[in-house]
Amino acid sequence: MRPESLNAATVIGAVQDVSGTTVSVTMRADRFSGLSFVDGQGYRIGQIGSFVKIPVGYVDLFGIVSQVGASAVPENMAKDLPNGLRWMKIQLIGEGYRTGRFQRGISQYPTIDDEVHLVSEADLKVIYGRSDRQNHLVRVGHIAGSESIDALVDINKLVTRHSAIVGTTGSGKSTTVAGILNVLSSEDRFPSARIVVLDLHGEYARALGDRATVFRINPSDRAPNERRLCIPFWALSFDEMLRVTFGALPTDGKARNIILERVIAAKADSLTASPIRGLTPENLSADSPVPFSLNKLWHELYGAEFATYYNSKGNPTDPATWAYEKDAKGKDLVGDAEAGIPPRFRKVKNVKDDPEKINYVPDGLNIRSQLEALGSKLRVSRYDFLLRPGDWHPDADGLVKKGLAELMKDWLGSPNPITILDLSGIPSSMTNDIIGNVLRVIYDGLFWARNLSEGGRERPLLIVMEEAHAYLNDNFDGAASLVTQRIVKEGRKYGIGAMIVSQRPSEINPTILSQCGTFFAMRLSNGNDRSQVTSALSDNLEGLTSMLPILRTGEAIILGEAVGLPMRTMIQAPPKDRRPDSQDPVICDELAPEESMTPGGWNIKRLDDPDYNPFVETWLQQNPILQETK
Repeated sequence: MRPESLNAATVIGAVQDVSGTTVSVTMRADRFSGLSFVDGQGYRIGQIGSFVKIPVGYVDLFGIVSQVGASAVPENMAKDLPNGLRWMKIQLIGEGYRTGRFQRGISQYPTIDDEVHLVSEADLKVIYGRSDRQNHLVRVGHIAGSESIDALVDINKLVTRHSAIVGTTGSGKSTTVAGILNVLSSEDRFPSARIVVLDLHGEYARALGDRATVFRINPSDRAPNERRLCIPFWALSFDEMLRVTFGALPTDGKARNIILERVIAAKADSLTASPIRGLTPENLSADSPVPFSLNKLWHELYGAEFATYYNSKGNPTDPATWAYEKDAKGKDLVGDAEAGIPPRFRKVKNVKDDPEKINYVPDGLNIRSQLEALGSKLRVSRYDFLLRPGDWHPDADGLVKKGLAELMKDWLGSPNPITILDLSGIPSSMTNDIIGNVLRVIYDGLFWARNLSEGGRERPLLIVMEEAHAYLNDNFDGAASLVTQRIVKEGRKYGIGAMIVSQRPSEINPTILSQCGTFFAMRLSNGNDRSQVTSALSDNLEGLTSMLPILRTGEAIILGEAVGLPMRTMIQAPPKDRRPDSQDPVICDELAPEESMTPGGWNIKRLDDPDYNPFVETWLQQNPILQETK
């Protein structure tokens, strides 16, 4: 087909009104069928979300159809055209050059009677690019309705400019995340990929297990890629450590200052006993990640707070004067710091005629409830990941088998490209704080090592935050929200990118969402969620986001910096046996019970007398995989 006839075949209307980036177009009267053929390929005219182009000199302006029909008539013409005729409303989003280059934003506007053309597959291929010609593009699926056109995203913009994957439950969100991570962790294309996944529900070990190292509180002995999750308390800043150990302290500040002084002294003693490269006694602070014995600190504070003493023995602050209870053998019950067992003291005794006087040690810190709570945490194995973290657990002198370098190597230098931190076993009361602490440790490490080969600039890191609405909400005091705001604002310069995954974007802190340069918007039914996505986008794309409630499962509209034009995409899902453990349970399989490969369901006859002991055992172990009790 000659260029003149080709152009005639693609013309669908003319510009009648321009208001900012919104263009009103009248469709040609000879387009009765709403269908046009170009090079034997049929194209529907006036489809919501479809693309059009407006040639202006040597530049083609591209836009998205947002309205069609009577509602698309400009307000100043609505009275004169009550029937609306054949109008379309278009949102301008970018411009392309005859050389094949495309860029977002526009440098000029169309004028009245400029021709409006539909966009052919050839145009789309130029806009979206080809991965075999541009090494920085990765394929995440194909364009919905055009399987021959790959959906390509710019990995540079996707990682460093941050992204968000949002969609209601059941829209295919977790499968989309798994599909994208499979592409980004390809050993052939990206042998030095580095991704950390914060997995709140333990969903991704199954989907990414062959290319991931999984850290969980109760690792399976049968899984070679699983290791014990350890988050040493001493790697946290002083205030972070207080929140997850002692909790809220009296507002007068006395207890905080005493604990601060003792922590600094304990870290100084530890540093003297075991020097750490890069740290000297002169630059040591309470926030320095130096091992020290929390058990010993707790035991000393417990004694000073609860102790009673014999008046006749003199100085009440000297443990030699304290009135301990006795065991059956007559030995003092001084407790056991390492085991988290507190000392036991005799009751106050101040009878007038009794020569033995026992009183409380004066100048208490009023932190009895905090010390009792911390003691119970030290004794309960559920908190071992933090307070008794394996090889990172300090002895009484603050010595550890492994230090901070080994911890960072486990998390950021694993042989596998993906590190999954399975946080499903962490007590819900401290999930927000723990996530904030992990993110802060990772950020600080990459920030200060930014000029090294393992720093973020030479080997960027992508942090995937699953179920982000649970800890990135509007609570500005939340540790996770504060650190994530810092990451999305400043992380780009140091090679730290964030991928926010949520089913309720309206519950996420607006500052965090507004910094996400790319959105994978899946099916969203709630109006507040849709408006939150729309307000976070830099383009005027309300018409496109209004399509979100009708998207199919596994379908997403990709918008933002990582794509040339917004594209409606069918995400390439991984094989069924490599999908996240988040699929809907089957109530009744489509196949007959004898043909079904799905375990369970209401149409399968169960045992008459089922054994619920394993049911309770997994619950008590806080682990969905039944482990042998040692």
